[in-house]
Amino acid sequence: MKVYIGYDEREEQAAEVAIKSLRAVARDLTPELLCLPKLVDQGLITRTFDRRGGQGYDLTAMPSETFSTDFKFSRFLTPIICQEGYALFVDCDVVFLEDPRAMLRGVSAAHAVNVVKHAYVPDESFKMVNQKQAVYPRKNWSSVMLFNCEHAANRRLSLRDVNERPGRDLHAFYWLADGEIGALHGGWNWLVDVQPRPNPLGIAHMTLGGPWLPGWTGGSFDDEWRGFR
Repeated sequence: MKVYIGYDEREEQAAEVAIKSLRAVARDLTPELLCLPKLVDQGLITRTFDRRGGQGYDLTAMPSETFSTDFKFSRFLTPIICQEGYALFVDCDVVFLEDPRAMLRGVSAAHAVNVVKHAYVPDESFKMVNQKQAVYPRKNWSSVMLFNCEHAANRRLSLRDVNERPGRDLHAFYWLADGEIGALHGGWNWLVDVQPRPNPLGIAHMTLGGPWLPGWTGGSFDDEWRGFR
C-alpha cells in the first residue's frame, strides 16, 4: 500500500501529525504529500484558482466553486500517480490509530475504491475557522479513499477530468457505478465531534478543524492530536 496525504501550507502542523501518527502504527510506510505548487509545476494540476479573504475559489468550474483546502482536486490524482496496487488517500487533518493496511482485509477486487459511506449533511455553514462549508452528495466520502489502482474503472478518471470537471462531480465519484464503490468500516474515517466515536477506531478525521488553526476554540480530540506534536 502507498499512502498519499493532502497538503495545504496553512495546515502544515496537521500534516506533520498525520505523518507522525502513521509512522507510529506503520513504521515502514512512508507517505507522499500532495503539494499543490509541485503538482502545478509538474503539469498535473492546471485548474485556475483564486483566494480572496482567506476563501479559495475554483475558477475552472462554471459557476465557480469554493474550496477550503488546496487538495480538493489533487486527491483524485492518486490512482493516476500510483497506477498499481492499492493506494490510500487521506486528508491532512487525520490521526492514524491503527495500521491502515488492516483496511485490506476483506476488501474485494471488484471495487475500484473503498470509502466510509457517511450519511452526513452538515448543519454548520462554516468549518476550519471561517471556511465555507460546501454541501454535496457523498459528503466526506473522499476524505479517506482506498483506491484499487489497477481496477479498470479507475481508467475512466483522466487527468483532464481532474482538471476540468466540477468538484461536486469528482467528490461524488461520477466515474464509478455504485457497485464499484466498496464500503469501509466507519472507524476508518471517524468524523470527530460530528459522530459518536466508533469501536474499533483506525483513523480520526478532525473535519471541523483543530489546534493547528488560528482562532480554534477547542474540540474533544485535541489532546490526543497534541500527543503527536
